Amino acid sequence: MLTAITGINWGDEGKGRMVDLISQEYDIVARYQGGNNAGHTVKNERGKFVLNLLPSGILRPNVVCVMGNGMVIDPHHLDGEINKLREQGISITPANLKISDRATITMPYHVDQDGLEEARLSKTGAQFGSTKRGIAYTYGDKYMKKTLRMGDLLHLDDSVKKRLVTMVDSKNLVMEGSYNAAPISVDEMWAWLEKYAAIFKDYICDVGQYLADADAAGKKVLFEAQLGALRDIDFGIYPYTTSSNTIGAYAPIGAGIPGHKLTNSIGVMKAYSSCVGDGPFAAELAMTEEEKHDLREAGHEYGAATGRPRRVGPIDLVASRYGVFCQGCDEVALTLLDVLDYMEKIPMVTAYKLSDGSTTTRFPMGEALDTAQPVVEYLPGWHCDITAARKWEDLPKEAQNYVEYLEKAVGCKITYISVGAEREAYIHHVV
Repeated sequence: MLTAITGINWGDEGKGRMVDLISQEYDIVARYQGGNNAGHTVKNERGKFVLNLLPSGILRPNVVCVMGNGMVIDPHHLDGEINKLREQGISITPANLKISDRATITMPYHVDQDGLEEARLSKTGAQFGSTKRGIAYTYGDKYMKKTLRMGDLLHLDDSVKKRLVTMVDSKNLVMEGSYNAAPISVDEMWAWLEKYAAIFKDYICDVGQYLADADAAGKKVLFEAQLGALRDIDFGIYPYTTSSNTIGAYAPIGAGIPGHKLTNSIGVMKAYSSCVGDGPFAAELAMTEEEKHDLREAGHEYGAATGRPRRVGPIDLVASRYGVFCQGCDEVALTLLDVLDYMEKIPMVTAYKLSDGSTTTRFPMGEALDTAQPVVEYLPGWHCDITAARKWEDLPKEAQNYVEYLEKAVGCKITYISVGAEREAYIHHVV
């Protein structure tokens, strides 16, 4: 069984929380794209954990975690993340963590270039809201065939060094010529590679073969995504996207088994909207600054990777319907429903008013999205604490009505409802 858990909006939907919950039923959890530019925050009986690169399944001792070929991996960050989790009592060994030999390495100069370019763009207000962790520049170099892969760490020989010299020479033309930055040292980069080769050599393997064998043996594999459909490089709010494919259809490819097909796609949707970074976000126009402040505080909406305050607004059903379509969702997990407990009435963006005066329920792109104004409707709130609810019948009627309205609006059944941050704080709703 091959299941993908993906975000249907801008990211930060609570995918890590759902992977942590659902992974108890799976043997393997595989990340298939992205790097350490986003985070998953998970709370369980062992504490609070913030994950950037590692799959959320790492918190379950009987689950094997895979970092797929579609990822870009900063070994320095990964080493720090692993050490922090070990300090929190999480066991991480080559037995429960396997890193694809085809995954691309994020080099220190990728991080440096990201920061330099964002600083240059910010002078004219043209910045992308980058996390400055080198992701776009790693992927860019990957497609120009100017990167190293994790498998290269297993044989740092003369041929690898020759490639490194070529890459550094090319990169220095940009770093020195465009940014007036100090030149990159080949010797320093080589020493950096040697350091992390020693640390990760026992973790690096052909994960594609491992996953194929596991699938043939009847094991259950859960694919974990970073960010959401609206950040997909092809189908998202380009150019305010990430640099990889976040959609579920890419999961087998980015994990290492491109010939396999998904069995099931679970989309994760927040009970309201949030967004980190720049780009069009019509939902925030549907609330006053005071209302957005109250929602941000109620949901603790600050980025797991950056700590930045997230932009917030009501649930955007236009965007969510599009996200469900992009992810090919068979079912939806609704998260953070309890955050809305304080509201007397629940706002929802049900359509967009476009600059030509027309109204649409289809998600637009380009100028139409940039200038779209939200059309807002309301449902009565429940205005009580629902965090103790564990069955559908435990929810107040107003909360049930809200969930059922969302199901019809996005065209997909909602089978999981999160009512708190703790692992057991959810309702499995199967009709």
